[in-house]
Amino acid sequence: MAELVLTVDGMTCGHCKSAVTSALESVDGVRRVDVDLVAGTASLDADPAVDRDALAAAIDEAGYRLVES
Repeated sequence: MAELVLTVDGMTCGHCKSAVTSALESVDGVRRVDVDLVAGTASLDADPAVDRDALAAAIDEAGYRLVES
């Protein structure tokens, strides 16, 4: 497992946290998701082969934006 920390733009409330968590958990290979609204991040444990584009697409589909670092 690899731990990733993603910066997500547009999260402001509990619904946002739930939506981003669900979206990321739906990506194959993602095991654990923890969203921090104050920091604007989503920390996750995932298989090393998880495609970053798939994570970005899931976040986008939920209505938010992955901030590239």
